[in-house]
Amino acid sequence: RNTTIPTRASETFTTYSDNQPGVTVQVYEGERAMTKDNHLLGRFELSGIPPAPRGVPKIDVSFNIDANGILQVTAKDQNSGRSNEIRITNEKGRLSKADIERMVAEAEQYKQADDAQRERIAVRNQLESYAFNVRSAIDDAASKLSSEDVEKAKSAAQDALDWLERNQLAENEEIEHRLSDLQQTCSPIMS
Repeated sequence: RNTTIPTRASETFTTYSDNQPGVTVQVYEGERAMTKDNHLLGRFELSGIPPAPRGVPKIDVSFNIDANGILQVTAKDQNSGRSNEIRITNEKGRLSKADIERMVAEAEQYKQADDAQRERIAVRNQLESYAFNVRSAIDDAASKLSSEDVEKAKSAAQDALDWLERNQLAENEEIEHRLSDLQQTCSPIMS
C-alpha cells in the first residue's frame, strides 16, 4: 500500500515439515495479520523440492507489480532451481475501491488484536523452531554426547512440541516460560 509502481519485493521462506516435497504459495491482498481476514487473489504450487529437514530448503518468493498494476509472483527453490509463478491482473477477482477502504478501516479497528496475534505466533514459532533445532543438533552430535544427554534433550524438545500442539491458545508468557525451560535443559548439553 502507498508504494509507487512499478515495484518489486521479495522474501525467503522455508518448509514446515521434514522431507516436504512442495509448498503452496497463496497470494492475498489486505492489511490484516491473518490470511482469513484478507482477500485471496490466487495460489500456486512449487513442487519437486528435494527431501531435506524442516527449515533447510530456501524458497525465494518475489512480487513484481508492473506499471499496468499486473502482479507477477514467482517462487524459486534455491537448491534445485525449480520455480513456478502466477500472474494476477487488475480485472479479475480484485477488490473494489470501497472494499479496500473498508479493509483499511477494519485493519485500524483490529490493529491491537492483530498485533497481539502476530506476537503470539512469533513466540510460538520461536519455541517450535528451537525445539526442532535441538532435535537436529542432537542428531548431528549424538556420537559426541552421552546417551543420557541425548535422551534428555530429545525428550525435552519433544515434550515442548507436544505441549504446543495441546495448547494452541496458550498465552505468550506460558510459551516463553516453556522456551526458557527448554533452553535451560538443552543449552548445557549442546555447548
